[in-house]
Amino acid sequence: MSLQTRPLRAFRAFRRPPDAAVDAALAAAVFLAQLAPFTTMREPWSPALYAPILGASAPLLFRRRAPLAVMVAVLVAVPVYDLIGGGPSQPIWYGWLVAVYTVADRSPRAHRLAGCGITVLSTFLIVRPGSLDTAVRGTAIWLAAYALGRAAALRRERAADLEERAVRLERERRLEAERAAERERTRIARDMHDILAHAVSLMVVQAESGPLVVRSDPDRAEAAFDAIAASGRDAMGQLRRMLGLLKDGEHARDPQPTLGRLPELTGRVGETGLRVSLTVTGDPATLRPDVDVAAYRIVQEALTNTVKHAGAERVDVALTWEDDVLRITVTDDGRGPGAAGRPGGRGLVGVRERAAACGGDAAFGPAPGGRGARVEARLGLGAGA
Repeated sequence: MSLQTRPLRAFRAFRRPPDAAVDAALAAAVFLAQLAPFTTMREPWSPALYAPILGASAPLLFRRRAPLAVMVAVLVAVPVYDLIGGGPSQPIWYGWLVAVYTVADRSPRAHRLAGCGITVLSTFLIVRPGSLDTAVRGTAIWLAAYALGRAAALRRERAADLEERAVRLERERRLEAERAAERERTRIARDMHDILAHAVSLMVVQAESGPLVVRSDPDRAEAAFDAIAASGRDAMGQLRRMLGLLKDGEHARDPQPTLGRLPELTGRVGETGLRVSLTVTGDPATLRPDVDVAAYRIVQEALTNTVKHAGAERVDVALTWEDDVLRITVTDDGRGPGAAGRPGGRGLVGVRERAAACGGDAAFGPAPGGRGARVEARLGLGAGA
């Protein structure tokens, strides 16, 4: 708990005394208010008058536990005061008003109806003949007390509903934050898979070919080792940028690779000995950042699968710009879908997810002619994709 919230909670606790203390103070105040008319009376009065006054105020100590019973007890004590006689006139029986208010505020519907019936019946039984104005005044006061009690109950119910709604909204906010975090973790895992799988695949292929030509073709061996180093540096740079996004550090604003770096990507793959061609058809459009990154990663994953599994000699990358779709096609002449186009591979699942996130789709299968594999993705270019 922070230092700022501790005084606030202590202040709230100080402002709200226990219910028992409130009821005790209320009963005492009602008792003193019913004794007030005696201060202006000069004639002596019977001490027995204190009994009905106490009977109209002491039951308020239990008004929260049994509101209807307390109201009945107060109504019984009121006529006893008139039967004893000899005392000053009581203009208002405050204990009865508090009891009516409590019944309206805290009792269920059946008890409230019973309380209303008892009040109406007692009004006509207690009021003396010829005191119609007293009955009207008492009824008006009773209705006011009952209305105030119902208003308090409705206000409390509304406050409870608002509090429950706030708790529900806070819970939904936490769940949405957790879902967003899960989506972000999935995206980061997918990006790291693409980066590491691509870099490691190129490095393995170059490392395997280097010893074979180190004596017969030293220049080619040196180029292979240079390609290994370049692939490693590129992977490290991309991972550093990605981790920078997590910790919001100095690399948080560095851009991720986009279609503008496809020639560089195909060039690195070509250094493995695989012939790579890149063709662009149509008029290139300005892509949203998420679509631009997704397009690069889809080509990267398709080329990685070709290098790792296809055993191909040639791979063709084609970008076709249509009105509202960018079509990406990667075709190789390798061993076919059983190797390079494995439907259950994590990378190809990532390709399908990236395409779907951009309002498109992806498909994998054999290349035309039955030899090799083909990866095709369609990315939506519209604002609502």
